[in-house]
This record gives sequence, structure tokens and C-alpha cells, in this order.
Amino acid sequence: MIDCEIDKGTNLRFMEHPAQPTDRKNLVAGIDLGGTAVNVTLLDQTGRFLIEDLCEHPARSVEGPQVCLRQIAEGLDQAVERVAASRSDIAAIGLDTPGPASAAGVLSRRGSTNFIHADWAGFDIRGRLEELLGLPVHYLNDGNAAAVWGHTNLFGDEPDRTSVAAIIGTGLGGGIINDGKVIAGSHGFGGELGHVLLPVAALVEQLPELAGIVAPCNCGRTADLESLCSLTAIRRNLLPHFLPHFPGHELADLDTAKAAVRVRGLAAKGDPMCRAIFQVQARALGLFFDQMINIFDPDALIVGGGAIETTAEFQQWFLEEIRAGLPPQREEQADIPIAIMPNGDTAGARGAAIEARRLLAHRTGNS
Repeated sequence: MIDCEIDKGTNLRFMEHPAQPTDRKNLVAGIDLGGTAVNVTLLDQTGRFLIEDLCEHPARSVEGPQVCLRQIAEGLDQAVERVAASRSDIAAIGLDTPGPASAAGVLSRRGSTNFIHADWAGFDIRGRLEELLGLPVHYLNDGNAAAVWGHTNLFGDEPDRTSVAAIIGTGLGGGIINDGKVIAGSHGFGGELGHVLLPVAALVEQLPELAGIVAPCNCGRTADLESLCSLTAIRRNLLPHFLPHFPGHELADLDTAKAAVRVRGLAAKGDPMCRAIFQVQARALGLFFDQMINIFDPDALIVGGGAIETTAEFQQWFLEEIRAGLPPQREEQADIPIAIMPNGDTAGARGAAIEARRLLAHRTGNS
């Protein structure tokens, strides 16, 4: 298990406990299915993860669900073998995938970026995996799963805590944990934080160099959080806006997609344009978090994802910029902690396992 200390108005410090011997029975597996890889972790009865790092297996999702389901089963077997256990030791599965999908784990009939094979449309991935493995499977979207992991890191099993997590990747995912439970909504789309509209005028007031920016999102909206805070935002909206103001920049002659993936590294090194781009993302998060504070009055705000998996110095700067983007708060809420999510590569699998374990305990009367 991991504890944390909260410093009001600053970051949160996480402390790892040394590993202890564990019983290999009644394990819960967490399975994070991405576009290219399956990542599996295992959680024991005491709440300790038996796999500390990535345990990946090729997903082969582009070949369709039948192939991919076999890959998931193989990835699970690989994980249990790694900890000297067997599949018979597993009591339940937590599964997370990118969406869009229903709360029950049925993928959208329109398909998605990560599931392009025609047979994925409307596919009941939770039910079919449950059928294949003969084990109960609980489903979360990947943003909600990561949010569960971030929340548990901060608050453990405390039932009355609330957090909001924003996960910055190709898009903007995340989730809301209220009183210790995921807000999934009636159709499974609760916590679609990336498509919350932002007050652009307030953002331009903070950063006048943004005047005139056009920020369409793939969802069809303009100026939502994902359109200003994601890798896609950098490629589609922020680089085209900033490059004309920095003539001769080293990214100017690159394909926009290739240039976008280099922005984080250059920003961490202090490149002025790339820092300006990440400042926009941080300030946009600040305005978004302001809305969440007023709606949920959370105990903590959490930021994760590949965009901020970089140096501690850059992470600290980014958190300070988020806080600078927050409008004035009530005195009681002014020092709300903002945390960087640890173990970002394994966050989805860990969160899925934690949630499945909680539901298993509830069903068996052990919660």
C-alpha cells in the first residue's frame, strides 16, 4: 500500500511501504487494454500490488476482438506466472479500455481510435472476456480507472473523500471519485472531463498572446478542455497558433504531428515557445479545476498522463502554473492540494484492480 502526506497548497508526498510476504489466493487482476499493448497487474488480499512495474503483452487489437481476447488471456497468464501463482488463484478481474463505451463495457457502435477493426463496433468486451476466462469482470473506461488509482494513492480506503483527476495524453481523460466511488453516470460517460467547455475569455485575459486562437475539438465542440490541453491540442491548435510568433523555430519545418511529440521535451529544457504551449495547457487546467471545485468541493486535484511524465522541476513548474490559472477561491478551498499521479504507465491497470476488489468485497459482504 502507499500512504501520502498532504502539504496544503503544495504537492503531495507519496511513501512506499516495503513489500511483505503474501498469500497467492483470491487475487484480483487489473487489465489495462490499450491500442497496442495489454498491461496486467495483480492485487492481493491485503491491498498490495504484486507487480510493481509494467507487465505488458501485445494487444493486436487491430486484428479484431477474437485475436485480442486471446492476447488478453495470454497476458494474464504471463502475469500470474511471474508471481508464481495460477489463473485459479484469481477471484475477479478489473478491465479498463479507452472509450467510448457503456458502463457495462459495450464499445460504441461508431468504433474508436483504438478499436478500428469493424468487429469491435458494439462489441461487449466485458461480457465476452468474462465468458472466456470464467471469472467476474468489472469494467471501467481508462480515464476512470486511472482516477481510481490516483485517488487511492492519496486517501486509501477512506470512504468520504472526493478527488478530480485529469489525465493528459493524446486526448484529455480523467475521472471523478466522490465519497470514494467512481462517478460513471447512467450511460458510462460520467467523468468525460475533456469535453467540458472552458471560459476562453478568461484564459485570454490571463494569456493575451492567445487572442484570436481557434480551438476546435474532434468531438465537434470548440474550446473544450481537450482542445487546449492534450497532445491533439498541441498538434491541431497550439502549434499552428504559436509557430508564426517564433520565426525560425526548430519545429517549424517538421510535420505537425512529429513536431507535437517533441514539444514536451523542449518545454522541459526551457524552450520559450514550448513552455508557452504548456503554460496554456496548465492555465486551461486551472480554469477547468475551478469549475470542479465549485461543483464537487474536492479534497484534492490530480494530474497525470504522458504529458507530465518528465523531470521533477518541470512537474513543479506545471503545478504552479495550474495554481496560477485558478481564479480566487473561497478561503476554505484556497489551499486545495494538487498532486501528480505516480506510476502513470500502470495507473489504469492498478485502478481497475482496486475497483474490482472493492466491488468483490461488497458482493461477498467483506467491505
